[in-house]
Parts: sequence; C-alpha cells; structure tokens
Amino acid sequence: MICMRCSAPWHGSAPFEAAPRLRVDFCGEWLDVAPPDPFVIGREGDLAVDDNPYLHRSFLRLYFDRYWWLENVGSALAATVSDGDGAMHAWFAPGAALPLLFGVTEVRFTAGPTNYLLTLHLDEPVLQIARSVANNSGCTTLYPTNLTDNQRLVVLALAERALIERPGAANRIPTSAEAAKRLGWTLTKFNRQLDAVCQKLSRTGVRGLHGGPGRLAAGRRSRLVEYALAVRLVTVEDLPLLERERMVRP
Repeated sequence: MICMRCSAPWHGSAPFEAAPRLRVDFCGEWLDVAPPDPFVIGREGDLAVDDNPYLHRSFLRLYFDRYWWLENVGSALAATVSDGDGAMHAWFAPGAALPLLFGVTEVRFTAGPTNYLLTLHLDEPVLQIARSVANNSGCTTLYPTNLTDNQRLVVLALAERALIERPGAANRIPTSAEAAKRLGWTLTKFNRQLDAVCQKLSRTGVRGLHGGPGRLAAGRRSRLVEYALAVRLVTVEDLPLLERERMVRP
C-alpha cells in the first residue's frame, strides 16, 4: 500500500504467508526471495553481482510489505527500472522505493564502465499494461521519440554489446572513441550526434542525460544505454544498420 500523502511505502504488519512467489534472474542464475528477511543485491549480499569496486556493497533491497518492494539503498548509483515489454520505465535514484506490480520487472544499472541487467519475476502480477493496436500486424511502436538515422546509429554503437551478448550478462559500455571507430566516424562527429540525441531525449523528460559540472561523459553514455534498452529504443533487429554504415564509409 502507498501513503497517498507522501507516496511512501506503508510499513505496517504484513501477512508474509500471502506473499506471491518472487524470483531473481541474473545471468541465468535463479534465486527465490522469501520473506520476512529482506533480500540484498550488490557487491555483497544475498545476490553478489560482481566484485566491481564501483558497485555498492548493498545497492538494492527486496522486501515484502503488503506488496513486494524494490528499494535503492545505495548512496550514489541509480538504476533504470522497466516492465518486461518496455512499455513503462522509471529512473530509480538512491533512496527511492517502488512496488513490484508487473509479472516481469527489468532492472538495469551501471557501475563504472560496466552495465548490468537483472530480472524480477512475480508469479501473481498486480497490474498488466493494456496495449492499443497500431496497425493490422498487431504491433505497437513503443519508441518515445523519433531519432534521425545518425542518432539511432549512436545508440546502437553504444548498446551493441548489451544487445548481442547473453541476456543478463555484464557488458562494458564502449568509450566514445570506440563507438566512433565502430561507425567509421570521427570522434567530433560522434560526440556531436551524441549531444543531439541526449538533448532530444532530455526534452521528452528522460533524466540523467545532461552534461555539465560533475556529470561525467561515461555516466551519460551508460544512462543512454539503460534507457534505450529499457524502452526498446533499439533492438537486435536494428544491428545490421551498423554494418551498413561501415560499408558506405570510404
């Protein structure tokens, strides 16, 4: 239950025997979460993600209180949370907590140069997203904004490893220089297009893409990848565009 005054989780007594089954999938390893003890995810805890020194020892916490809740107990790292189809996404900052309402919830986060994905599976979802049919094929486009061809290539070059490697695996996000080389572009051209796509998405309300003092370029790239994968801004089907771009370069 959510307090309507402050939108904070209600911490009354919880009938733990009524908790629906919750499982965590990370890199193909499945773990059951059972109340009353909270389930801690981080460099240490019930799920030790990695020995990455950039990752908090305790980063995320799962607990049951009328609903299953996900809480960011870290001090610096944020995450991108989405439903399994990419129709809903949320910027999950330190101190935030949200109820798990969908059958599948994807959690993406970056520590240092490495991007991670873990998936939360709830046997009895509280909500299901209703979709409208966009055309006779039954497919609905979920893109939140239209990207130019060059802007889509920027996102693809940064997200390529996460798209092609084993789902849930940790993936290193390429530097701007590496991504520019992958496309056959100059670094100046890549950075100009990266600025353009970040500005376009920021205008639609996507957080974490602004540059400026204290905002490292690596953090902006990782946030872009998290968001793009969460909302299916790019998919595996788009990857041939990278080779096509290389072929037209002299």
